[in-house]
Amino acid sequence: MYFKIFNSLFRSCIGIAAGSLAMGLSASSVAAEYPVRPITFVVPYSPGGLPDTVARLVAEALGKKLNQSVVVENKPGANGVVAANTIKNNPADGYTFLVTDGSMISINPHIYKNLSYDPFKDFVPVSLIATSPLFLAVHSSLNVTTLQQFIDLVKANPNKYSYGSSGVGSTHHLAMEALKSELGLNLTHVPYRGSSQSIPALVGNQIQVAFAALPSLKGYVEQGKVRILASNSLHRSELDKDIPTISEVVPNYGFAVSVGILARTGSPESVVRKIGSAVAEIAKVPAFKQHMATLGIEAVGGDAKAYGANTREESDRYLKAIEHAKISID
Repeated sequence: MYFKIFNSLFRSCIGIAAGSLAMGLSASSVAAEYPVRPITFVVPYSPGGLPDTVARLVAEALGKKLNQSVVVENKPGANGVVAANTIKNNPADGYTFLVTDGSMISINPHIYKNLSYDPFKDFVPVSLIATSPLFLAVHSSLNVTTLQQFIDLVKANPNKYSYGSSGVGSTHHLAMEALKSELGLNLTHVPYRGSSQSIPALVGNQIQVAFAALPSLKGYVEQGKVRILASNSLHRSELDKDIPTISEVVPNYGFAVSVGILARTGSPESVVRKIGSAVAEIAKVPAFKQHMATLGIEAVGGDAKAYGANTREESDRYLKAIEHAKISID
């Protein structure tokens, strides 16, 4: 009788152990097989902008690398809230990611008092995909060829010159406000609806200064209509190393636009690492880097830790500029 009881218990234990092992192998298998269905990149802007362009280039390369479709969905509206809610309303299973620039993460929380998302609580960093420096350009009528000459000219003529931006709270706006704050410059701000308006205004001398991406300025530089003085990167840009940085005159000045991937908090760590690692490898492919460079974008491929540190530092820099410009929106 005791033998039968022992034999029954033994078989039960073996069955439980086998079941547990099977479950463990199943979980491991799922992690190894990821992704088993299409991945979605949510972009908080309309098609055609920097984050959308980067998302589509990475999606194509990542899809080939993982042998799975990567779909880009544009969810513009409400200062990133629509995109944020899309991520938050999807399961934290590693199949829906946010691809955005620093505006949604490092600027909006300091400007808008009632955001429905917290970038540091609702999302986790996956990878810093790329950066895109902006270049400080002046109209050719200004008799300056260096940043220091420009600074001296503005200081000698307070409130005489105006600068254009892509709107209140844009990177273009805050980069200039930071420069004004650091150097005590007096320039009049003229907000436009994007670079498609501010660049023609610069070329037409309606404004005398503006920050813009290199590709949108090159043609006008070659025609002698505008002159590039410096970039807003911390280090000289790979796009043109002959152009000095503002940080060479103003220490620690850095406002290059960053574009990265974030996942919903709670997403599997193994998936976050896998996507981050895959993007890093893609960013190091020479052909990919070259294609990005032609668009004025520097491929980075930083890991989650690097991206997290970048967003914290970026947030602090923007906060200082926002406080100087006294920007606050209910």
